[in-house]
Amino acid sequence: MTRVGALEPPARAAAETGDAGAYTGRVPAHRPRIVPASVHGELVEALAQLHVELELPGAFSADVEGDARRAADGVPIAPAAAAVDDLRDVDFLTIDPEGATDLDQALHLERTPTGAVLHYAIADVPAFVEPGGAVDAEARLRGQTLYAADGRIPLHPVVLSEDAASLLPDRDRRAFVWRFVLDEGARPLETTLRRATIRSRAQWTYVDAQAAVAGGTAPPTFHALEWFGGQRLAREAERGGASLNVPETRIVADDGGYRLERDAPLPIEDWNAQVSLLTGMAAADIMLRGGVGILRTMPAADPDDIAAFRAQTAALGIPWKDDVSYGDYLRGLDRTSPAALAILDAAAGLFRGAGYAAFDGAPPSDPAQAAIGAPYAHTTAPLRRLVDRWSLVVCEALANGRAVPRWARESLPTLPKIMGRSDGLASRLAGATLDRVEAALLSGREGREFEAVVLGARNGGVRVQLTDPPVTAKVAAVDLPAGTTVRLRLRSVDIATGSVELVPP
Repeated sequence: MTRVGALEPPARAAAETGDAGAYTGRVPAHRPRIVPASVHGELVEALAQLHVELELPGAFSADVEGDARRAADGVPIAPAAAAVDDLRDVDFLTIDPEGATDLDQALHLERTPTGAVLHYAIADVPAFVEPGGAVDAEARLRGQTLYAADGRIPLHPVVLSEDAASLLPDRDRRAFVWRFVLDEGARPLETTLRRATIRSRAQWTYVDAQAAVAGGTAPPTFHALEWFGGQRLAREAERGGASLNVPETRIVADDGGYRLERDAPLPIEDWNAQVSLLTGMAAADIMLRGGVGILRTMPAADPDDIAAFRAQTAALGIPWKDDVSYGDYLRGLDRTSPAALAILDAAAGLFRGAGYAAFDGAPPSDPAQAAIGAPYAHTTAPLRRLVDRWSLVVCEALANGRAVPRWARESLPTLPKIMGRSDGLASRLAGATLDRVEAALLSGREGREFEAVVLGARNGGVRVQLTDPPVTAKVAAVDLPAGTTVRLRLRSVDIATGSVELVPP
């Protein structure tokens, strides 16, 4: 499965025929649409061409694969041999999308009379990657795992990312383990970080985990996670953070074909995201107090942009009132209504300029990630994102009163550029992939009319989302208010370029 959308925690991700006017129906939350078999070959060719156009990384060299294999075979795992804590008695489990094999995180959450204790294990990738070695050098070139509809392009060789370093169930694995003692409001009272050997008991998909919670058959960790998610969302509201959590577009490859799905995240996905957010904020705090590290930053929204957004919400009939925080307003939206879709589209543009700030000594002048409402660091996905390896190594040293390894400290300044380049490539790949799959989905329907919701103005036209199938496109020379619906005729599609031409009927 390929997820096309935000890879970041919450800011972090519309029937044919009719006239323009107020739309009072519902936008379907989940309705798979299958690319016609007649254009499958053309789509496969277009997706393959993307690898050339974007100069995507290819297969790993023999040197990289060889170094990875030696690490997989040679890194000690047993606690005594690895000189790490033994936490194999903790009932860790993982929750990931169906089919995932690169498992970065495992958790165990236990309620106590005064709150809870959270153990959060992150794959110990640094144990398998020698600084300055072939795997390290290649990872610095790649920056992150890239997700294409025709396959994943991993940051590390699969012998590490999907086997030796992955927190697969029923196997002893190396991990950095965060331990949080939480109060009744899920606020951290005590935080520790140690390297350990763990053993996950089970690998859950989000769908199965949510069903188990609903059916009363979930393990205790999931029931505690429901409490935790609610409490952390309340803490998010208190600090002024905002979870956008828009319906996510997913490209699913199965049975030799592709289908497009769009649905809102399950509640358990939001709860689990809050675990990552808590950990990222704890990592940022450790690095800021220690005077060295790398943060994920985002400046506050411009006051003029906020004023324009507030006016737009009023025009769409869902005004953002002065006494309601931005985050509470977004959390209260009915995400199935056309007006809400337009508002969420506009909200995604309020917070721009996300980046990375490395420091050694004086902290960044503005260390906050504005959408989260606190300083934050990427630290929970080292199998899939380069910068997390540094965050883990730096935090573990600082948390235990040791010097930060020289290799990590000296190379920190290189990371913002590496990650910025990698983020840009990932964004271009996601957008171009989705464009081509959407074009293929509409191929053969030329001349037909579709109903669409206007999301907002875009460069001399508007951006719209069709109600069915859930395709977004730009329509030139159309001037209509966001949140209205309009009928549009499909004039042409070009799968090779991913272009879709919609015009008024």
